[in-house]
Amino acid sequence: MKALFLGGTGTISSACVRLALEQGWEITLLNRGNRPAPEGVEQIRADAKNMDEVKAALGDRTFDVVAEFIGFQPLDVQRDIELFRGKCGQYIYISSASAYQKPVANLPITESTPLCNPYWQYSRDKIACEEILMKAYRSFGFPVTIVRPSHTYCERAIPMGVDGSRGSWQIIRRMQQGKPIIVQGDGTSLWTFTFNTDLAKGFCGLMGNPHALGQAVHITSDESVTWNQAYESIGRALGVKPNLVHIATDYLVACDPSLLGSLMGDKSHSVVFDNSKIKQLVPGFCATIRYDQGVDICLKYIAQHPELQVEDPEFDAWCDRVIAGYFSGLKNMEKQ
Repeated sequence: MKALFLGGTGTISSACVRLALEQGWEITLLNRGNRPAPEGVEQIRADAKNMDEVKAALGDRTFDVVAEFIGFQPLDVQRDIELFRGKCGQYIYISSASAYQKPVANLPITESTPLCNPYWQYSRDKIACEEILMKAYRSFGFPVTIVRPSHTYCERAIPMGVDGSRGSWQIIRRMQQGKPIIVQGDGTSLWTFTFNTDLAKGFCGLMGNPHALGQAVHITSDESVTWNQAYESIGRALGVKPNLVHIATDYLVACDPSLLGSLMGDKSHSVVFDNSKIKQLVPGFCATIRYDQGVDICLKYIAQHPELQVEDPEFDAWCDRVIAGYFSGLKNMEKQ
């Protein structure tokens, strides 16, 4: 069985590549070649968003599965439909669980939960991509399967609520130094973290699965933890008591409007996922890495890889300013 991965070196796709190889798939990656492909994987260097380059690179090749990991805009999937119509047995599109209704009206979230996110353009673009692909499926049988991951991570970084552009290391350092850590809201909303190797089990079970055609399915852990519990797990792993400062999401977005999508459009809302559908399509699927276990894996890996210990003084200073402004406002209120 042959599979073409568009992208293939990211957090989600790299785990899927490794597991698919173990299961006997012949894997080809098509990307710009900025990261080396694993041993045993064919790598074609081309811009996946350039139709002429892709046509020239692939010629008349056909695949049992084409997986699109880097399609974010409607034009991306429209191009893929033209490129791979009649040339693949299944086209798997990586969407996002952030596309689900925000705030969600009912929990748990199922695949029939409405898709609507007024806060995040990223999510609206994913919804638009899904609609184009499902229309192609209904109109002429384009063999699409849609996968909606939620907050998926790997050993290279611990997932956080509010962090900087350089990842989780600065928050780890702040916690070790006893500095306050910003938590959106009161920290009691529920969140689901999924380790990438767990997601890969579901993803690879969908590859070549005829029952998955025309279906949309999310793949997440069954575990839900509060943000307070998440940060406390990090603190325990570090051997410190985290100094958590709870700040309203509206305040944080006012301090940094770029947080609107990731907070108001995602992390500020409770999510609990019903994974019945993926378990029906992939019997035996089960996410087995708890969040606290994932934190341990990440911290050990980061400790062994100094290149991941990247300071972020700009984010550090921003945290200090936001926290100082927040407490200053509280003191002013007390004086009135």
